[in-house]
Amino acid sequence: MKNLLKAASILSVAVLSACATVSSDGDDPSKDYAWAQATVEAAEPGNLSGITPYGKFQRCTYFSRTAGRDTNLNVLLPPNYSKDKQYPVVYILHGYTDDETWMARDVVGIPQMLTQLYADGKAKEMIVVLTYNFTNKEHARVNGLDIMTAIKGYDDFIDDMVTDVMPFVEKTFSVKKGRKNAAITGFSMGGRESMFIAFRHPELFGYVGAVAPAPGLVPVPNSPMHPGQMKPEEMKFPAEYTPKFFLLSAGGNDNAVRNTPSDYRKILTDNGMDVIWSLTPGTGHDPSSVKPHLNKFFQIVFQ
Repeated sequence: MKNLLKAASILSVAVLSACATVSSDGDDPSKDYAWAQATVEAAEPGNLSGITPYGKFQRCTYFSRTAGRDTNLNVLLPPNYSKDKQYPVVYILHGYTDDETWMARDVVGIPQMLTQLYADGKAKEMIVVLTYNFTNKEHARVNGLDIMTAIKGYDDFIDDMVTDVMPFVEKTFSVKKGRKNAAITGFSMGGRESMFIAFRHPELFGYVGAVAPAPGLVPVPNSPMHPGQMKPEEMKFPAEYTPKFFLLSAGGNDNAVRNTPSDYRKILTDNGMDVIWSLTPGTGHDPSSVKPHLNKFFQIVFQ
């Protein structure tokens, strides 16, 4: 095990150096994902069977034309990453007031989760990208801003994602391109934005998710701060760009977004969309809801 960890550490150092030097369809709609409706526990440590573990997230910097500044993102590469092989990518968006480090914390445990899922044959090799999805040009951080200014900073991330984030990742790393090799999901405000980006750019993502998505994707009655990014009837995909799956998750004790995820679910089903709904009993607006969502998401993407 020490040798495996040492190999992962060497790989991490090499990738960090690479990041520091850089400044800026075949789907099977009949595949059954009904199993994902059931609760899936977070991956538990088990026999790695000689599998090299995922290493650590590495921070990279690109120039965001939307924000008008250098912006960080965190990237996790699969074990034994090679430029001679191409990998699919999962983009994960953080919540309100957070940043690209939130999902990289040990309490979420993405490297350990992916290592175990891969060792068990339940997940493909993949690159994971954690974005910083606040793009206000005058303010680098959301703290202290009025709610309307702050929300616009998140809503504008759609331009950053398309214009700079994805091109940077595809230029810097050995990425398998095409929507069937790209997935997007997010938590809270990041969940709202992951859905918004997917609906506005269905040609980019073959897999879509959101866990405890924040209100405001559609107008919230009697709420001036949530005029809506789109109309409820727009929450659907063109037939040619229907995602392979749409995973919508919620925590049973989430007192932050409350019924918002189930409200989105109703809109989606009313619009004729197939949605994988995952409600985790007893979890709140925190990693306890994020972990089971990601555990399911990683198992379904790119299969």
